[in-house]
Amino acid sequence: MFSVLEAFFTQYGYAAVFVVLVACGFGVPIPEDVTLVTGGVVSGLGYTNVHTMFIVGMAGVLAGDGLMFAAGRVYGQRLLQYRFVQRVMTPKRYAQVQEKFDRYGNRVLFIARFLPGLRTPIYITAGMSRRVSYWQFLLMDGLAAMISVPIWVYLGAYGAENIDWLMRKVHQFQTGLYIALGLGVVVLLYYWWRKRQRILFFHQKIKEIRARRLAKKQNKSR
Repeated sequence: MFSVLEAFFTQYGYAAVFVVLVACGFGVPIPEDVTLVTGGVVSGLGYTNVHTMFIVGMAGVLAGDGLMFAAGRVYGQRLLQYRFVQRVMTPKRYAQVQEKFDRYGNRVLFIARFLPGLRTPIYITAGMSRRVSYWQFLLMDGLAAMISVPIWVYLGAYGAENIDWLMRKVHQFQTGLYIALGLGVVVLLYYWWRKRQRILFFHQKIKEIRARRLAKKQNKSR
């Protein structure tokens, strides 16, 4: 995959990187991180400018994600009738996405950038739900992209002359990102649990106060 993308990007430059990233947003089975790293490698070898490549990478990522969100928003449930969408949005994935939205709310849009298998279904579902405005979507997705895109592009440029070292670093960064994401989810679950406990405690206190008041009224009526 890497060698094919490298040859394609070397020949066609920024436009090729942008098109492939948009295709990644549509659920085409091309790893987004490998695409961005390859764009960085091409820049590191002198074929393109690395800073421009970073901008192109951001534009391609946001365009691909945004088109999926817009498709869900415009077509709604009708989108699920298309065979292409059915392959990406399987019933199992749809159930997983719904569960994540119920648990994390709009924050799942930030997390989705680091979940390759669920990214496209999450963005489509967010658009279909109409609970998220386009600007909210761009903000959450853009913040996540500002973490992932520069890491992959500049790492690719830095390691362009040593591909073996670069691939090891890519795997290390992938592992690190997944660990950080997992820790973030644990923290969110902890705060959600604490908040839920406080709410339950508050409701319990209200019930106790009401019960005492009712008991006093009954005693007085006697």
